[in-house]
Amino acid sequence: MSETISVWPSRLRALSPLVGAVAFVALWWWACALKLVDPVLLPTPGAVLGALWDGFVGGAMVHDFLVTVQRTLLSFAIALAIAVPCGIVLGSSKQLYGFVEFLIDFFRSTPASALFPLFLVLFGVGEKTKVAVAAFGAGLTILFNVAYGVMNARKTRQAAARVMGASRLRIMVDVTLLESLPQTFIGMRAGISFALIIVIVAEMFIGSVDGLGQRVLNAQMVFEMPTMYAAILAAGILGYGLNLVFLLIERRFVHWGGK
Repeated sequence: MSETISVWPSRLRALSPLVGAVAFVALWWWACALKLVDPVLLPTPGAVLGALWDGFVGGAMVHDFLVTVQRTLLSFAIALAIAVPCGIVLGSSKQLYGFVEFLIDFFRSTPASALFPLFLVLFGVGEKTKVAVAAFGAGLTILFNVAYGVMNARKTRQAAARVMGASRLRIMVDVTLLESLPQTFIGMRAGISFALIIVIVAEMFIGSVDGLGQRVLNAQMVFEMPTMYAAILAAGILGYGLNLVFLLIERRFVHWGGK
């Protein structure tokens, strides 16, 4: 009996994210029922879910969804391939990091949308610009977190490995990099979310004919509000799903984080 009772708290914790979602939908439905907002501007949850269902079952939104996923993953892969090695190098030398710290913080603090004209000049109107600007923004986030994780690896474990006769390369690979993985995964989760945000904004304003961002903009221009909200909901589900995937990977392979 006691074992059954002890299981319930864990089950309730697992279901706790649904409470916020249900409360949000209930508040949305309540606002629509009382017509607190013009029904043309705020359709009911049922209408939005219906538009989302029709978009995916009919295939109209599937293509845009997959295109956004492709652009996001490509830009994230480019950012990861460049930012992780650079972050390891910079984190290994505080003096070297000090030389470029201002540039990293400056561009990391600059809104990515403000860099659109620069990337348009460099890459022109097309796929390269969307991917490049998203990779740039995500890469800076990953770079900062990787460097920070390497710099703040526990000195006691490094010293213990050094006393045991491990080489500098062995200490870097078996101690420092493993110690930096929790912070690296934080950067990766933030980076994939940042890449998705930039891709969707770029799809709105940089000559796109497809993608969730373009679908949101087109639906808004012709006042197809259920479709617009459905595309926004699809983008939110995509972002949540990508973040959840990295969170599960982190819990599986970086279970020692914080220990």
